[in-house]
Amino acid sequence: MASPSPLSFFYILLFSSLSAISNSNPITLPLNSSPHLSSSDPLQALTFLASASKNRAHRIKTPKSNSVSKSPLSPHSYGAYSTPLSFGTPQQTLHLIFDTGSSLVWFPCTSRYLCTECSFPKIDPTGIPRFVPKLSSSSKLVGCQNPKCAWIFGPDVKSQCRSCNPKTENCTQTCPAYVVQYGSGSTAGLLLSETLDFPNKKIPNFVVGCSFLSIHQPSGIAGFGRGSESLPSQMGLKKFAYCLASRKFDDSAHSGQLILDSSGVKTSGLTYTSFRQNPSVSNHAYKEYYYLNIRKIIVGNQAVKVPYKYLVPGPDGNGGSIIDSGSTFTFMDKPVLDVVAQEFEKQLANRTRATDVETLTGLRPCFDVSKEKSVEFPELIFQFKGGAKWALPLNNYFALVSSSGVACLTVVTHNTEDGGGGGPSVILGAFQQQNFYVEYDLVNERLGFRKQTCT
Repeated sequence: MASPSPLSFFYILLFSSLSAISNSNPITLPLNSSPHLSSSDPLQALTFLASASKNRAHRIKTPKSNSVSKSPLSPHSYGAYSTPLSFGTPQQTLHLIFDTGSSLVWFPCTSRYLCTECSFPKIDPTGIPRFVPKLSSSSKLVGCQNPKCAWIFGPDVKSQCRSCNPKTENCTQTCPAYVVQYGSGSTAGLLLSETLDFPNKKIPNFVVGCSFLSIHQPSGIAGFGRGSESLPSQMGLKKFAYCLASRKFDDSAHSGQLILDSSGVKTSGLTYTSFRQNPSVSNHAYKEYYYLNIRKIIVGNQAVKVPYKYLVPGPDGNGGSIIDSGSTFTFMDKPVLDVVAQEFEKQLANRTRATDVETLTGLRPCFDVSKEKSVEFPELIFQFKGGAKWALPLNNYFALVSSSGVACLTVVTHNTEDGGGGGPSVILGAFQQQNFYVEYDLVNERLGFRKQTCT
């Protein structure tokens, strides 16, 4: 969480700074890696990614209520993927983290942008690329009475528009400042109305966060969640899809693709499973997530006994499974991972456990495979309501974590029975989705997937 002093400084900075071309063809963008962590030690790298995945899960589980285009999606050594987006007139291009677990689109903003606790390898906190509103003729602040302000703050936001006459729409008061908290950081700023610019399509009056201060969050985020402020919602997409490349998160030049589709043309060769809604009425944040109907988790040929309350969200919003591009490793509540890990341990009882690596990384189980030329482990399968199965390749759920030859299951948990809070019990992360074509069909409310090399 943000400490009082940085946020106080933020407010000082905050208040001292102050026709669409339609095309039904898909837009394809690259998904690239974000260069935050660079380590030649696989053990150190995986330990970092496991910790980041736990922090991410904590944020998701305890949220604060507050036509086709293609783009590259590139993997980063710290486990996320970014894509280039262009805003403004003339356009300014920034790489934003692709995130299906949140909805707000925001970027580092103004020449006074400050990022604290952002001294990562390959990152200069003073040289972070940022959007400069004064260089754009289409940039304007979102007003307090603008209906889009309520996307972030809810319908009661007008009660905060104290300088506005309720009988008139001519009010110069801006929408309140936002503060968004993530697993290991936060960001704060004001909402802008800007032009989102693609080669064959312009989206005017696109609402984007202009962040003046961030903590441990050097890159902006492209929110692809279910909220009205998300990129898919504002663009009116019928579906979007991605293919995540590089299971090493090694900051390589190779990138996958992000496809933005407003045509709704059917994609061939996909296995589909339906989305579901979280029934909670008390926590609106859960409505932003893409919930799945996982019914069984299968290890080898054995379906593990996962209590029903963890597979289906209850009236309080707790339980169930979501898919999230912003989480590196899959997360499972401790009671779920316990039975999954125990089944792997049972079927691999003849192998030597590497408990020292388990202690260091927080991953389990880990096995010594140093004397083996090839490794065969039981298959991991997620089976959905209706019978659809997502069978993961071995490289998508076990990883080598040291030069001595230790392989660990890349699933994380919090060491408490409630998994570190309420919310989803299973979060299907990016590592498990690599080298799959994954489609979010927003019209038919379903997820499609097929195995595919993502280069």
